[in-house]
Amino acid sequence: MLPVTILFGKSQMDKTSSLRLDAALGHDITDKRIDVLRRIEAVGSISEAARAAGISYKAAWQAIETLSNLAGTPLVEKAVGGSGGGGAQLTSAGHKVLDAFDYFSKVRQAAMLQAFNAGHEATLGLRTSMRNQWVCTVHHLAPDEHGQCVALALADGTPIQSVLTDESAQLLGLKPGLTVLALCKATAVSVGANLPEQENMNVLAGRVEGVSGGPGKTETTMRLACGASLVGFQNEPQLLEQGQPVWAQIDPASLVVALP
Repeated sequence: MLPVTILFGKSQMDKTSSLRLDAALGHDITDKRIDVLRRIEAVGSISEAARAAGISYKAAWQAIETLSNLAGTPLVEKAVGGSGGGGAQLTSAGHKVLDAFDYFSKVRQAAMLQAFNAGHEATLGLRTSMRNQWVCTVHHLAPDEHGQCVALALADGTPIQSVLTDESAQLLGLKPGLTVLALCKATAVSVGANLPEQENMNVLAGRVEGVSGGPGKTETTMRLACGASLVGFQNEPQLLEQGQPVWAQIDPASLVVALP
């Protein structure tokens, strides 16, 4: 039987679509996904690549699909049948993504070294609309009904948590002691003068630094104990005042974890 080539993600994109390297490589967990591509190139098998990368087959498949969607063209193709019994291989676009990643990695390392020598701490490559971004340390992971509950600690040790799927936790390579970024939209933060009573929510204390807008759409900026700022929206009719002690409430499912 002649080999049959199947393009992963072909139902969502055309093989001739232009390759979007900026989208494929400008992602928080690109490194782990690139590792999956590199191992597929080496062993010619998705299952073997997943095993070598220490992730599930489902997570490897998700990595391929996400990168292909971001790149706008399939990066992996699967040959079914033939003398070798089938397998997987990179498309020409997949090889280009690996080459570009290697190049950009060298540029990034050089820029970070330059920043370090100048006495600066650099976080490169992350562009997002999420206004709340905090450097955190992973404390531990625990199984959750939706996947993994990731316990994090802010700079002063204040605990917060995020809920991720098992595949996302694997692709990020999360483990205790790892430095990560916690992000969330301002619209996902509820700010008020009273301590929230709802359980299983992230609750952070701070003081009001600024208020803008009117009743119903009052954006509030507060300063947390760790020194970081937080932007959210007021949940009560009476306007908060500058310097007033307040509480912020964030659903763990709204908290995104990224690698700096």
